[in-house]
Amino acid sequence: MEGAAKTRTFLEVRRRLQSALLILGEPKEGGMPMEISIMPSSLQVKTPAGCTEIGLPAEVRLEPSSCGGLQYLPADGLHLRLQARAELSTKPSSMFNQSSQAQDCCTFYCQSCGEVIIRDRKLLRVLPLPCENWGALIEEWCCHPDPFADKPLHPRENDCFTGDSYILVNLRRDSQPRHELAQVEMHSLSSENHCELKPKANTKVICKRCKVMLGQTMSSETTKFYITEIIIQPSERNFPIIPRSQFVQSVIAQCLVELSSARSTFRFTIQGHDGKAYILLWLLNTDSLVIGSFENSKSIKKFPLLEDTLKADSSSAWNAVKVLYQPCVKSRNEKLASSWEDDISVHSLTLPSTTCLELLLILARSNATLPLSLRYMNSFQELFLAKRGSKSLGIMPVFRGMTDWNVKLL
Repeated sequence: MEGAAKTRTFLEVRRRLQSALLILGEPKEGGMPMEISIMPSSLQVKTPAGCTEIGLPAEVRLEPSSCGGLQYLPADGLHLRLQARAELSTKPSSMFNQSSQAQDCCTFYCQSCGEVIIRDRKLLRVLPLPCENWGALIEEWCCHPDPFADKPLHPRENDCFTGDSYILVNLRRDSQPRHELAQVEMHSLSSENHCELKPKANTKVICKRCKVMLGQTMSSETTKFYITEIIIQPSERNFPIIPRSQFVQSVIAQCLVELSSARSTFRFTIQGHDGKAYILLWLLNTDSLVIGSFENSKSIKKFPLLEDTLKADSSSAWNAVKVLYQPCVKSRNEKLASSWEDDISVHSLTLPSTTCLELLLILARSNATLPLSLRYMNSFQELFLAKRGSKSLGIMPVFRGMTDWNVKLL
């Protein structure tokens, strides 16, 4: 960036469609003439106050001659649509590829504070769990009694089972695990020589240091950890410090991408561990590359969770998924939530209730800082979630009206 000009800029590149939407807003001063230059590898905005230049990622190239659909919206600014050449990565990725490789010694950390939960665990098998209704499918397709009835799938000592929003780990060899079990009692089974955990109040797994809920106990040996609460790293690596809001949205985005690809599911309900629905999500696309300039807001100081999302560089670019959402807190959208729960095409994701509220705050903030014309679609609110591996994460700025345009296509 050069000079003192602070132009609000939003660029969404659709990799599969090879198209781009560019929205340019006027500087804070307002009412001053602007000269806009669109080049294959950069955008440049000149005003009497200075010059703003935004470079595009190396894999993205605009085609200025294809510019069309010029439109000025007082609430946003100037809208332009262009063709864009952008590389589309076809390499499959998984949330667990980089963290829980079989045969590696791994360490489990609390993502919020970095406390070690499980140290130097060698995972011999990392296996995906079947879909939640697998038992019902067996009953429908088998002509004999279900051989798996009343036999839950629990991991062995060196196993890690992965679900949609959680993992199951066997803690048999961890004599002193680094977490707390919230008020449980042991109940002996007459038919077997082991004990089962029966809930006295609940079976929450709480981090000793920061008191965040990490998961729940499933039996005396098996613990469920939610993927939004822990980080799994090879033991030779150090704990990666990732801002909380950045981690939550990247994990949720990656989860939506994987589920939509594997199950052709595009509607999701986010519910708490208490079974209460908090958010309805509708996935629109997974191939967006978002580039924009950001500015800090004084009001953000009231929300420490989101402070890190506004520290991105003005030329930051990040891979994102576009989603629609509806909140379900305080009895909002009860009828819609009920209809989604009864729809077999809607997939449910369960997270700790506090994380559901964190995610709701992230969604609301992201939506509120988009250009006004992009905030709503029908009765839903629209936003972008940054995917794992993004260069940086930012929130789109609020735009105001602009005047005196001079556009150059180079």
